[in-house]
Amino acid sequence: MKTEEYISSGILEAYALGELSAAERAEVERNLVQYPELEQELLQIEEAQEKLLQKSAIQPKASVKENLFKKIDEKKPDGKVVSMPVWDSQISFWKYAAAASVAIALVTSYLAYNYYGKWRSTENNLNELVAQNQQIARDYNTVNQRLDKIETDIKVIDNPAFSRVVMKGTQNAPDAMAYVYWNETSKEVYLSIQNMKTLSQENQYQLWAIVDGKPVDAGVFDANLAGLLKMKDLTGAAAFAVTIEPRGGKPTPSLETMQVVGNVVKG
Repeated sequence: MKTEEYISSGILEAYALGELSAAERAEVERNLVQYPELEQELLQIEEAQEKLLQKSAIQPKASVKENLFKKIDEKKPDGKVVSMPVWDSQISFWKYAAAASVAIALVTSYLAYNYYGKWRSTENNLNELVAQNQQIARDYNTVNQRLDKIETDIKVIDNPAFSRVVMKGTQNAPDAMAYVYWNETSKEVYLSIQNMKTLSQENQYQLWAIVDGKPVDAGVFDANLAGLLKMKDLTGAAAFAVTIEPRGGKPTPSLETMQVVGNVVKG
């Protein structure tokens, strides 16, 4: 088996997202046992998904939890503890984000009703309640925007028109890794950071495409990237690489600072 082609096919992402049939999962698990590099790749994919969810999460106020449990206690006639369903560890991270959005919507509805009653009983708290409702609305919109971003990223990752290029670390950064998703027809390029260190304010990473043996600027970026980042459109790429450059980038790469590099695997 050519492990690079197997990795580039995107089947490990589908396995991590729980989107494969039982037969397909069994085949992947056999390959994971036989090829250690596939198991290492799967670990990196799962870590990247976990980081994405952590960056997308919004910490609710402590009072939200207190009010919700108080409301639940008022509604339970028998005092029994309600068992919560166990989450499947392989649930798709975009479905998890959707569930979080729905949960916040329910919390918002409850708080809006509660605040309305307080407003009717006293006008002294009106300004405070309006401000709190506005904050809830902003939080809700933020969750929806992040959910839309995750769904857009998934459409790119699952689109067979996009080739995934694995860029592995060089001697300058052995543990670094990033992916490029490139659509040769539409010329679209998206970048996904898996493991790259944070730079000083004076520097940025710069993505390069090797076209006809020459480096072509594909855009600059910082390490604090969540999800996919749209880079410059290009065509005819044979490979991609990332170097460290002064903030804003340079017209030619500083090859001595190269962090990751990977060849385009033709289908």
